[in-house]
Order: sequence, then structure tokens, then C-alpha cells
Amino acid sequence: MIRTRGSGVLLHITSLPSPYGIGDLGPSAYRFVDFLVDAGQTYWQILPLNPTRVIYASSPYCSPSSFANNSLLVSPDLLVEDGLLDATDLKPVPSFPGARVDYVAVTTYKERLFDRAYERFRRVEGTCGYERFCAENAWWLEDHALFVALKARFGGLAWNEWPRRIRDRKPDALEEERDRLADRMEREKYLQYLFDRQWSALRRYCARSGVQIIGDIPIYVAYDSVDIWKNPDIVKLDTHLRPTVVAGVPPDRFSETGQLWGNPVYDWEALRARGYDWWLQRIARAVSLHDMVRIDHFRGFIDYWEVPAGEPTAERGTWVDGPGMDFLLRLARRSPCLPIIAEDLGANTPPVQQALDRLDLPGMRILLYAFGRALPESPHIPHNHIRHCILYTGTHDNNTVRGWFDREASREDKNRFFDYIGRRVPPGRVHWEFIRLAMSSVAGIAIIPMQDLLGLGEEARMNLPGTTEGNWEWRMLQEQFAGAPTDALRLMTVLSGRA
Repeated sequence: MIRTRGSGVLLHITSLPSPYGIGDLGPSAYRFVDFLVDAGQTYWQILPLNPTRVIYASSPYCSPSSFANNSLLVSPDLLVEDGLLDATDLKPVPSFPGARVDYVAVTTYKERLFDRAYERFRRVEGTCGYERFCAENAWWLEDHALFVALKARFGGLAWNEWPRRIRDRKPDALEEERDRLADRMEREKYLQYLFDRQWSALRRYCARSGVQIIGDIPIYVAYDSVDIWKNPDIVKLDTHLRPTVVAGVPPDRFSETGQLWGNPVYDWEALRARGYDWWLQRIARAVSLHDMVRIDHFRGFIDYWEVPAGEPTAERGTWVDGPGMDFLLRLARRSPCLPIIAEDLGANTPPVQQALDRLDLPGMRILLYAFGRALPESPHIPHNHIRHCILYTGTHDNNTVRGWFDREASREDKNRFFDYIGRRVPPGRVHWEFIRLAMSSVAGIAIIPMQDLLGLGEEARMNLPGTTEGNWEWRMLQEQFAGAPTDALRLMTVLSGRA
């Protein structure tokens, strides 16, 4: 799948500078594309675009909808530019924190703007673009809008706590609710339309600029989601529609007790009987929104860690076979040229590698994992890299390079790193040495998190697995963006044959 050498930057849209408390699809996104072009970059990697909820610590990996997008990313500036809001509607703008996202404050502010934009929309006749969007996306949009409206009606209760006839999706009960909640549903559909309109324009700008967007698909979905309410048969639930087992991973480098994600686990036999329709639609939807897509925890298609519901940690789980090649070949037959990156980190077992080889999918390598005691044999150290992989200095789940060096790396780790590059460098230069190793690697694509490009420390970490506080909040300040090392990155990109 990787045809030519290239490189890019990992930066989620929420982390872009913006006066409105959260990065969005407006002017800063276009300036970031211009920066990538000036720096000779080909790829912009982002995190999942799906809606987030504060109840899930605003994680894009635990969304109430696998098919909808996050309306918090809609740009107020573009709404004004398109005549959907007046400039006065944006005022007063709260005093948002600059370096973090306050999701509660942002939601309160933007919901007010969305109310005004929707009221103006209702007074306009003949919005052909909106009607076409609704018709083309009705297969997921109608249920998503109804789910959002019902969540509001029932005070945020999980879907399994709704009145039984609605919980069980009795057709006459749903029809009554659609009539009752028609305006609230219309508002949600309109917000999804606004996102689609702004996202499509940004993608066209990227395409004209020669920048490809790499998206992300979480392998699991939230229990309290429209996906499970609509398709309770695709996960393992008891007679009360509660999960019998939940997802996670066993003890690893991030946690001595494993990671208990808590998502419901798929009933792959039921999905097989349905022809894997939900998964095929989900991947097709993601591919339609991006140029390439990373599938998080790809190993879960081969085997996965299943923990009995109610366990306090992930330690008492078991490995269970996934659908394996039966599903993956079905996917390949539908889309022979899969623009997919497999997140194959952790124990890359022979069946996982065989699946990657058979489907010609690139896996991942992480430089932050390279300097332990197993350095000579590590797949993450540059001398063991292969062309058909995506190399990262680190991911959204890692500390920054500077944070690793200052807070996590042992003296032995640091010495191995210095010995490998052949010299000692001050802490303020370590991130550049990592970038140099990544760019000069044989790996087909090298991706650098923006935090590493800026040389930021642990305070700029995006996520700490196994924790629920303070994640997904980091934002790049405008002065940091202005000081990005564009020329140095471009030179390194040209010299390493990635321009």
C-alpha cells in the first residue's frame, strides 16, 4: 500500500489554536495545511472525528456514535463567513484556557451558537445541500438524531434505562418519539450537515495542497451508543441487555493490572451471520471521510482480551479468538486496495503478522519503545525497520519524547539512546534526534506528533492510558504554532527523500 516515501504530522483537530476554546475546522486548520506544505509534509494524521461526551472524559475512542461526527469541531468563524451567523452572535467569547480544552465551557458556548444558527436555518426555504445530505446519509443519520434527542429527553440516562418499548425499539414507540422529537432531531441533523460541509471543504483544500489525511477507527464502541441501542445483537449482552464481558488488555507497559476499557465485546458469530454488515459499513464510512485510516487495536480481529463484567481490573481476562481472516478477506473483497494502517503494537503474534502480509497492510513502529534492554532485537529500533510500515516517534498514548527523556527513561535507556546515535546531546535536543532517526529510517512513512516537533514536555501529553482525568485536552498555543521549525523540518524531509 505504501508506494513512495513520505512523512507527516500527528495533530488532532481539537489541539489547533482557536479563540473558541477548542480547535476546529476553521482558519487554523487551513493554516496548518499550509504549514505542512511549507515543511514538505504529505500526511496529516488525526484522531477519531466521532462525537465525544464529558461523561467519557471526552475520549474520541469511546463515542456515542461510530458514524456521526463531532459538532464541537464546527468553526464559528466559517459559520459567520457563510452567513449562518452574524459576527455579533459570537460575543461574548468566554475567557477559555489557552493550552487546554475545557469541554464543559466549550459545549455551553457552542450550543448557544448552534441554537442561533439552527433558528436562522429554519427560516430559510429550499436548502438543497442539507436535503441532499440527509437523503444520502439517512441510513445512519436518522437513528443518530433520534438517539441524541432521546438522550436529552430522558436526562442523559443510558439507553437501557429508557422506557422498555423505546429501549427495545418497538416500531410504533419509535414513530411516536420521532413525531414528538422532530425539531430536536432536525437540529442534530443540521449540525451533522454543518460539520460535513466544513470537513468537505477542508478535505478539498488538502487535496489541492497535496496533503493526505490519516484518520482513526477505534476497534470498540461505547455501550451507551446508538450503535449498540440499534444493534444489541452485535455484542455480548445478558437478558437485561447489560454486557457479560468487557474489553481491555492484560498487564502491559502502561499498567501492572492491565487496561480495563469497559467497552462491550463483539459477538463475532452474530456479526458473521449478518455478513459483518455493521463493520463493513463502519469502515466504508471512515474511508469516505479520510485518505487513509488507522484501525486501533487491529489485533482484536485475530484475538482479543475478554474480561468478565464487574471485574475491577483487566487481570482476570482471557484471550478469545476473533473473526480472523474470515472477516478480513470479506473486507478485502469489498475494497481490494485497502487504505488501512493496522495498529499492531504489543505482542505481534504470528497470526497477526500473517494477516498483515496477506492483506498487504502496513503495521506500526514506535521509536519510544526502541531503547530498552532488548534494543538489538527490538522491531522499533531503526536497524530492524521494514519499508512497509508507519514509523512514529510516539503516539497519542505515549508521553512526548521530551517527557519520556525527562520523566520516564532510566539512566540505562538514556545511555542506550546516546550510544545508538553516537553522541550525547542536551535534553533540549533529544526530540530532534528522534525526528532525525524517524526521517532517515527505511520505513515508508514517518509521522511526528506536533508536540515532539515543538519539543514539548510531559505537560503536552494527549492521553495517559488507564486514567480518566486530564486527557484529550492539550492545545497548541498560537505562539507555539508561529514558532514551529518549518525550515528545519523541510530540510530534513528533503535530505531523507520524503519530500
